[in-house]
Amino acid sequence: MKPAVARGPWGRAWNRFKAQKLGYYSLLLFLLMLVLSSAAELISNDKPILVRYQGQWYVPLLNDYAETTFGGDFPTPADYHDPFVLQQITGGDNWALFTPNRYGPNTLNYFASKPNPAPPSSENWLGTDEKGRDVLARLLYGFRISALFGLALTFVGTLLGVIIGALQGYFAGRIDLIGQRLIEVWGALPELYLLLIIVSMFEPSIWVLFVVLSLFGWMLMSDYVRAEFLRNRNLEYVTAARALGLSDWQIIRRHLLPNSMTSVIAFLPFRKSAAVLALTAFDFLGLGVPPSTASLGELLAQGKANLDAWWISLSTFAVLVSLLLLLVFIGEAARAALDPRAD
Repeated sequence: MKPAVARGPWGRAWNRFKAQKLGYYSLLLFLLMLVLSSAAELISNDKPILVRYQGQWYVPLLNDYAETTFGGDFPTPADYHDPFVLQQITGGDNWALFTPNRYGPNTLNYFASKPNPAPPSSENWLGTDEKGRDVLARLLYGFRISALFGLALTFVGTLLGVIIGALQGYFAGRIDLIGQRLIEVWGALPELYLLLIIVSMFEPSIWVLFVVLSLFGWMLMSDYVRAEFLRNRNLEYVTAARALGLSDWQIIRRHLLPNSMTSVIAFLPFRKSAAVLALTAFDFLGLGVPPSTASLGELLAQGKANLDAWWISLSTFAVLVSLLLLLVFIGEAARAALDPRAD
């Protein structure tokens, strides 16, 4: 029995994409990494997932429990790395289900056998940073922030670029002329310096950085869409749609937009790569996420400040380069799959 073959132009494009083995497996690996990082709390956490203590069930992953709950003396939140608490919840008939890596992104290892930053060991698989935080945990959570930030910024930039480019390309004339002059003025601003000034005026926040980058991230995409709409707006099928009485919105949505998305989709992985690099660069400069937040840029800054702690910069560099390579391979495969000459 032959396997099902996807039909239609998008189905044929998907089949061509799957034929690009490097890009296809890069997509699967990227999705796997994204799913694993999305479940980071179940992989790396300083709290057990489930505890059974003296016949009662507890879920520390979702709830905070005082030390007195497990036979301690203090009403403060339980420290599950404390030898006393650990003995209480695992001794006798009591047991606890821990995550594979027993450290959160901001967990300090007070019981480390070596001074911080400590090299990789059985306790901290990729070592600790200068403050005693687990590098593996911060990489896992930092990858999630970078991946989700890149996806969100790519979505917003693509949406704005498609809308603005479609309006310019379809209506052309005065709308296109005025729009291009405004874009030229906005694009002539020194983007990097303006970003540094705006971001430095506010307290480090991923939302401030997201808004600022969104103000500039749509222009290149709008150029692609505008060019496609200008090329297609006077073709026969558009003229026939107008003759049949379709509205401008119907023509854009049903005819022009689907036929102009090839370059947009091929451009998405590269746009996401630029977004990840932008977040990493601003975090490296201390202008991105708050200092306590795990991020790849913050780890690179620590690696620069602690050259003898090679495990910090090496592991962070490996994760960042792997992420960017996967996105580039996906983009190259998408470009080949959407090439109209392939048919």
